[in-house]
Amino acid sequence: MKRSSLMLLSLILLLSMFMAACGNKGSNNSAGEGDKPAPEPTKKEEPAKEVSLRVFSTFGGTDAARETFKALLDDFTAKHPNVKIENDVMSANDDGFRTKVNTDMNSGNEPDLLFYFIGADAEGFVNAGKVVPLNQILDENADWKNGFSENALEFAKQKDGNIYAAPLTGFYEGLFYNKKIFDENGLEAPTTWENLKKAVTTLSAKGIIPLSVPFDQSHYLIEHTILAAAGPEGQDKGLANGIEPNWEKAYSGMKELYDLGAFPKDAATIDLSMAGNYYSEGLAAMIIEGSWAIGGWNEDVKSNTTVVPFPAIPGGAGSGNDIVGGFGSGFYVSKAAYDNADKKDMTVELLKFMTSPDSIKKIAEANGGTPAADVEIAGLPQAALDGFAMLQNAKSISSPVDSKVSQETFSNLRASVQQVVTGAKTPAQALEDAKKTEDANKK
Repeated sequence: MKRSSLMLLSLILLLSMFMAACGNKGSNNSAGEGDKPAPEPTKKEEPAKEVSLRVFSTFGGTDAARETFKALLDDFTAKHPNVKIENDVMSANDDGFRTKVNTDMNSGNEPDLLFYFIGADAEGFVNAGKVVPLNQILDENADWKNGFSENALEFAKQKDGNIYAAPLTGFYEGLFYNKKIFDENGLEAPTTWENLKKAVTTLSAKGIIPLSVPFDQSHYLIEHTILAAAGPEGQDKGLANGIEPNWEKAYSGMKELYDLGAFPKDAATIDLSMAGNYYSEGLAAMIIEGSWAIGGWNEDVKSNTTVVPFPAIPGGAGSGNDIVGGFGSGFYVSKAAYDNADKKDMTVELLKFMTSPDSIKKIAEANGGTPAADVEIAGLPQAALDGFAMLQNAKSISSPVDSKVSQETFSNLRASVQQVVTGAKTPAQALEDAKKTEDANKK
């Protein structure tokens, strides 16, 4: 073979080997140093599934924590953009909210998260299995559980020993009075029955409403006169096992105050909101209310307000230092939401967020309520601080009467107030009627 032919053949072989080597550099089948697997295409993250939740509460109307509550819900949705929340609210001063809750819970329209009373008011839907016990959820989330104060969780238990409602803020109730009006009229603090009667007669004669109370929505008048007459043990008996004799003294005490001119002249037609307005405007010297009411009063009245336990009614079992308070409401998780795979996790997350120490602190600072967590509350008026002191020094703390009897029975007790004070019905007759209602409701 000619020399030129051999050289040409060598060049062709070298070129072929070079091209083969270049081709193998990117091959997945080669074990060479530069051989790497081709990167897999980037997977796109699935967007979080949209979740719609309905929250029902009584943080409506003129509630001092209304805006704070709404802001907390907005904070949650900002952190969870896939969650939309319907903030379904009514005022606690509107008795229609009880009807709405009972209707919704019995008609398959229950809210995913419900802020409502603990105790007798909740027994119907609790016993019907409409809400889930929170015991296991609390145990599985130790950090969340440990954020609550022990007393708060204890007060939240239903009769069966389970916790169905996570508490937010507690409350105290008492006899709030305007120190300025009392001082201007030479009156002593209404800490005894005699002092209270003296204040009523003095103020009534001067055209000042002594005690701003409505008859139809006489919740707090009933609670405090029964506790003041029957004491904590007698109040706690309810009407399940007969009529506690000291309950009659409570209704007799209401009539005695009425005869002295204690109540507004239009007590038969006003509601709790109007009664609160009379006090807030300085037209009334006293009001029986809860800690939540302080934030809604005019600044001048608020700055001159303090609170004391309702005085003991003579001849009864009350000490004069027994108060109504505790943790009487909280957040329930509906069974429907908990059993819904699309809603369960976010409903529980919202529950934990709304009852975190930070959220509890914000609500307590807005409404002056007793925080369900060990947090420091700042910026409260002196009346609220006086209320906390009253709570700490109380001989006993009882949950309200309406947590000891059925809703129908309590409505009956309320309806009898005007009849008793005006003489249309005796205290004994009023309680006999209420006992019949309680017995019928238990059947």
